[in-house]
Amino acid sequence: MTASAPSRLLTLMLAALVVALMAASLMTGPAQFPFGSVWKALVSDQGVETIIVRDIRLPRTLLAMSIGATFGLAGASLQGLLRNPLAEPSLFGAPQAAAAAASAIMAFGFANALSIAVPLGGIAGALLSVGALVAIAGRRASLTVTLLAGLALASLAGAAIALILNLAPNPFIALEIAFWLLGSLQDRSMAHVWLAAPFMIASWLILALNAGAFRALALGEDAAASLGVNVERTRILVVIGVALGVGAAVSVAGAISFVGLVAPHLVRRFYGSDPARTMLPAALAGAALLIAADIAVRLVPVAVEIKIGVVTALIGVPFFLAMIFRERRVLEDSTT
Repeated sequence: MTASAPSRLLTLMLAALVVALMAASLMTGPAQFPFGSVWKALVSDQGVETIIVRDIRLPRTLLAMSIGATFGLAGASLQGLLRNPLAEPSLFGAPQAAAAAASAIMAFGFANALSIAVPLGGIAGALLSVGALVAIAGRRASLTVTLLAGLALASLAGAAIALILNLAPNPFIALEIAFWLLGSLQDRSMAHVWLAAPFMIASWLILALNAGAFRALALGEDAAASLGVNVERTRILVVIGVALGVGAAVSVAGAISFVGLVAPHLVRRFYGSDPARTMLPAALAGAALLIAADIAVRLVPVAVEIKIGVVTALIGVPFFLAMIFRERRVLEDSTT
């Protein structure tokens, strides 16, 4: 068996897990259906079952898969670009900035929730945030500087959201946006899927095309440039790719955090430190995480469905703290 064969097998297993979780998602809800009934509802008209499976569960399953993959791929790409294991869209304010821009469009009546203006606004906000991070942190920024810059951008975006809610002319739309910001896939339709899918697919293509550059950047920017990598062009393309995916995802599902941090680290120990090799597995792991989280919120017996953004935060914050403590132990060991 070749050295890469175990990795290929694991990738296939991750893909199979995503498919299995998607099937479980279509079967899960207040009305439990066996797989046979779900399949019949997908391919033929089964009355109420078809309405539930096709119109209610299928859109949120497709969105969970695509949004999770988008965040996983964006996290792996940012970690490869910045050579920083803690790089992740939500740590640097990209989802918050996307949410602020989308909220402003909805709050002040520029467009409704299904307008193309909402994802475009989210993309513009994410683009501004990630671009500002790269510009502020600089070419050789330390981990501390990068995190501080990200914290400042995230805080600024959070303040902008609070200001938008405060100035919203309609208190009902302000309340609706506040709940939307918690992150949820409830009551999403195929219209939301078609609205966000083109931008997320474009994001996947742009980031995937830069995989080779991430491998060279692992050696440092000077070494990458000597190998023929246009570092500035790569940086711009990654910023655009992350902004497209994150902006579109946030515009239809609200702020969902930490998936882009957790997914790459779950697979890195099996694929090594090569950023290019972790991108596809990170996307699959992100998809599996978000689908599993969406299934979990439907299984909790509460009157009002728990927001999926709350679940991902509850998972991600302890994971993030564990990473910080591990990095601190490595630093302490290296200095003793």
